[in-house]
Amino acid sequence: MYALLETKGEDSVLYTKDGTVDYLSSPANKLKTGSWKACIFIIASASLERLAYFGMSSNLLLYFTGDLDQHSATASTNLSNWAGACYITPLVGAFLADGYIGKYWTIASSSVSYAIGMGLLTLSASTCWLMPTIFSTNFYDAIDVKTAMCFTSLYLVALTSGGIKACISAYGADQFDDDDKTEKKSKSSFFNWYYQLMNIGTLLARSLIVWVQDYVGWIWGFGIPALAMAMGVVSFFSGTWFYRNHKPAGSPLTRLFQVVVASVRKKRINVPADASLLYETDGAKSNIVRRRKLNHTRNFSFLDKAAEETPPDHTNGSVNPWRLCTVTQIEELKSVLRLLPIWVTGIIFSSVRAQMDNLFVLQGSFMDTQVGKTSFNIPPASLGTFGTLSVIFWVPVYDQIIVPLVRKVTGHPNGLTQLQRIGTGHFISIFSMLCASILEVARLDIVKRHNYYELKHVPVSIFWQVPQFLIIGCAEVFTLVGQMEFFYEQVPDSMKSLGSALRLMTIALGNYTSSLLVSFVIKITTEDGGPGWILDNLNYGQLQNFFWLLGVLSLVNFVIFVVVAKWHTGPL
Repeated sequence: MYALLETKGEDSVLYTKDGTVDYLSSPANKLKTGSWKACIFIIASASLERLAYFGMSSNLLLYFTGDLDQHSATASTNLSNWAGACYITPLVGAFLADGYIGKYWTIASSSVSYAIGMGLLTLSASTCWLMPTIFSTNFYDAIDVKTAMCFTSLYLVALTSGGIKACISAYGADQFDDDDKTEKKSKSSFFNWYYQLMNIGTLLARSLIVWVQDYVGWIWGFGIPALAMAMGVVSFFSGTWFYRNHKPAGSPLTRLFQVVVASVRKKRINVPADASLLYETDGAKSNIVRRRKLNHTRNFSFLDKAAEETPPDHTNGSVNPWRLCTVTQIEELKSVLRLLPIWVTGIIFSSVRAQMDNLFVLQGSFMDTQVGKTSFNIPPASLGTFGTLSVIFWVPVYDQIIVPLVRKVTGHPNGLTQLQRIGTGHFISIFSMLCASILEVARLDIVKRHNYYELKHVPVSIFWQVPQFLIIGCAEVFTLVGQMEFFYEQVPDSMKSLGSALRLMTIALGNYTSSLLVSFVIKITTEDGGPGWILDNLNYGQLQNFFWLLGVLSLVNFVIFVVVAKWHTGPL
């Protein structure tokens, strides 16, 4: 008996308590799996994916306007729509990962398909000489075919990248056991350093690869990111033996809909004051595979009707899940509903951040790109490296300096709460739009005074854009990393990928909002025969007004965030 108890005690130390398993579906051994030794492969894969993504996307606006012969507004809209698609497909990835095949196989299959899409994009860029002879003798027909191939490849990437984006950060966090105090403490630092190292990939993309695209060619410019993605696939598979995996628990969306249907069916039923009378399964585990029960909370009490038992709830001796739901199931839906107000406020922030690869690049293309007195010209898209450098600078500063200092004031173990961190980033982002607006006013003033309207590169150094990029980078460290941790922590174990997908969806909607704003602004500003704000030749436009508009929207959004953050209570 003593030996048996001793063995059980050893097992409690050797194996995780959160239900994770290894690649053989055996209980995960703490010494052999998880923690930082597994995260090395995950972070390396994520960094290479970021290098591939931003190596492809950072300069796409100029690729659309140059090689694909699109107008500035059209190119901006197409870029925003594609970028939006890249961040809305994570919902599909989350659905598959949480419900059916798990995070590992979702990331693995998506990575392989992603690499194929990148290869096809490289192929589409390399066919510019062949198309007039193979498909047509007409140059414009060749451009149409090239455009079709390009967007087919891009949307294949958008579709397949959803599985990676939805799962990769959550999968990394899964490598730390919340029931182990040491590992739980490491999880907060994981989000900081995960974001930090991802930005090293972004830095290489926005500097080296953008330069290759502008001065060597698009075949190499797209080929290098494709190679990076292939290396990311190898990196991810190499860590298979070290990963901890949560088994899929069935579709979370189905469970959420069951709660809605059951509560509506019982809308006339009164909920008992004693929550212990509501329906829940017996034992420590919930009816969701390998998941812990959730405690009852008092908000959204209408949904509690779904857990009030009535005779019709039982069919042939079993529970009808569309009539009777457990408290845990109801709390899953409540956790998502509590997130929605915070989630909505992330959309405007994402619209502002989207300008780094969109209208900031267009603005920079009408400035002096020469570096000092040298003959070297910096590609406009490369200014995004300053945003990335800002992130790389602020992550360790936040983790090692700001957190310990603020902790002494607030007493919170992480210095700022997750919501305080997110709100700080919202506030900082306002100043990026102010900087961009002021710079454009100054640039247009020089154009007007010197009659530079037909001059492509106005003699205003592109390095005046640096402050707006630095500010956005700083805001990212607060808001995006804060959102990453917040959306992971605030959803139940069975919905971690869905939480990540919801966070990423704000980026998608931010891009779509940017696209809609551009279309709306063009419609309004050209209605009475006016030239409009965003023209192919920005020297005749009023781009600063669009930046002012985003600045005002950011200020209003920050005020709304403060209100909803005070309302948000999280799990009680």
